[in-house]
Amino acid sequence: MVIRFLESTISSSLFKNKVILLLGARQTGKTTLLKKIASQNENVLWLNGDEYDIQERFKNATSTQLKALIGNNKMLIIDEAQRIENIGLSLKIIHDTYPEIQIIATGSSAFELKNKTNEPLTGRKFEYQLFPISYAEMANHHSELIETRYIKTRLIFGYYPEIINNEGNEIDILKFLADSYLFKDILMLDTIKKPEKLVKLLQALAFQLGSEVSYNEIGNLIGLDSKTVETYINLLEKSFIVFKLNSLNRNLRNELKMAKKIYFYDNGIRNALISNYQIIEARQDAGALFENLLVSERMKRNHYAKNYANTYFWRTKEQQEIDYIEDKDGQIDAFEFKWNNNKKVKFTKTFTNAYPNATTQLINSENFASFLI
Repeated sequence: MVIRFLESTISSSLFKNKVILLLGARQTGKTTLLKKIASQNENVLWLNGDEYDIQERFKNATSTQLKALIGNNKMLIIDEAQRIENIGLSLKIIHDTYPEIQIIATGSSAFELKNKTNEPLTGRKFEYQLFPISYAEMANHHSELIETRYIKTRLIFGYYPEIINNEGNEIDILKFLADSYLFKDILMLDTIKKPEKLVKLLQALAFQLGSEVSYNEIGNLIGLDSKTVETYINLLEKSFIVFKLNSLNRNLRNELKMAKKIYFYDNGIRNALISNYQIIEARQDAGALFENLLVSERMKRNHYAKNYANTYFWRTKEQQEIDYIEDKDGQIDAFEFKWNNNKKVKFTKTFTNAYPNATTQLINSENFASFLI
């Protein structure tokens, strides 16, 4: 079993008088991780928020009724807690009335679970996010050398646990994940009035991978106004399907100020949306796939390492650009990504003159490992 970096983090946070919220898309391994943690503790009650009778037990429950449900257990784990009405208030009641009970709640929709718990659990929670398995976790599992050999496969099929554990069946599993789980929580939201447009939106984002995104242009392409496009993208981001990267702008008049790129948390899901599983050597989008993998894997790496850097891309009106930038404690580090090792990169003087203390580095298919670990 692949050891998840969050395992030690969550284990060390147990019984510190805090509710633990574990967020992340469906099928990223939240249940597997918590079952392992539960196996190392005694008196654990496991509840599934997707089940109707569990939802009913929490409806308008008093502290006495909640304690009767929990019994003598010292740990309460609620999977997919966002499906339970008023879950935030119920967790607050348990936490405040029975502080000796460790509560762990998971959610595949940050939008729903955070909305339901933010106010009731203010000052009462630790919050963690679990991503699909990371390059660094796999390198830790079977060595950096072996995982680097898999990079062409990961560019196409991604890092969902079921994909990694079922080599040879990636296409069928990805199709199942995309069709059965990807939209499960989003389509339950009242905000989604036109679910067929949501699929078209994701496909449009998939085809624009690595490019600057215009809500107006996408809206015209799929038949939605720009405000609805923005709303849908925000929901997709809170459901851990895509995330935004904004443009850096500080020193120059011609820096793009409102520009954004949108990346997918997982390459495999992106490719499933457009039904393209060609090998990397045959693809026109190899560079974009490499960029998406590097940005998403770097995000995982920074998140687990608690490296709180601000992240951007950089572009001017004259189309000078840099793929990825991190800004931490005033230090700016700029990176260019090239899948083709033969391509040379020269960082534009417009950038280096404007940010003279910034470091610059080319990341390619030979040296990417150090960028992700």
